[in-house]
Amino acid sequence: MSAMAEVQPALIEHLKDLHLPTVRQCYEETARRAEQETLSYEQYLLEVISRECEQRRKTRVQRLLKESALPLEKSLPNFDVKRLPTKAQRQLRTLLEGGFLDRKENVLVFGNPGSGKSHLLTALAQELVVVRERKMHFTKCALLMQDLLAAKRDLRLSRELKRLGRYEGLIIDDLGYIQQSRDDMEVVFTLLAERYERGSVLMTSNLPFSKWEGIFKDAMMTAAAIDRLVHHCVIIELNIPSYRVEEAKKKQHAESQADGE
Repeated sequence: MSAMAEVQPALIEHLKDLHLPTVRQCYEETARRAEQETLSYEQYLLEVISRECEQRRKTRVQRLLKESALPLEKSLPNFDVKRLPTKAQRQLRTLLEGGFLDRKENVLVFGNPGSGKSHLLTALAQELVVVRERKMHFTKCALLMQDLLAAKRDLRLSRELKRLGRYEGLIIDDLGYIQQSRDDMEVVFTLLAERYERGSVLMTSNLPFSKWEGIFKDAMMTAAAIDRLVHHCVIIELNIPSYRVEEAKKKQHAESQADGE
């Protein structure tokens, strides 16, 4: 029996025990190439370990993307950054570095419907997951409120808040888009209070602060919510035309030109 025939089964078992599936798959092919290219033992070891690490990173990113519940079609390559005001472009470049998550800072994006608020935050969150492996989670405000109300009814609200607390950045989309009762918004306020200086909130709204009392239905709660959000905060204002309206106009213009030919 050859030495390799004796070594191989033991090596495979050890790689299984150490949970190194990628090394197990590539070590033979890499060893043959290392012999042909006269690589040193260290170079060979570096290559197989590097491939293991890269595969683990890809797997980790896929898991984080799945847990994030982000709409993946709203990515940065699909976002027209040039439409943003100059200040917003600078803010986005800084936010992509991810430091605001370490500082537990919030990000509030205001703008008219169709201005790209949701796409901007979704694209930012995806980049933070894929490039920097940060833990993000996306939810519509109305759905978040329903989940929190159900958790409160079932006496598991603290457990649900703890689950959401695992994410470094929580994206709450469309605050104030749908009118809710005071009791409904109390659970959202509870979440904001729980995350204060513990984790970042990234939020979109088409309503300025001056109209938030219509969201929370209570002046004291409104003031407390705004105070917690803006204490450590980046505010992005998208005072730009609706992207959807612009696209519809372009389409209509193209169709009119085609009909005129």
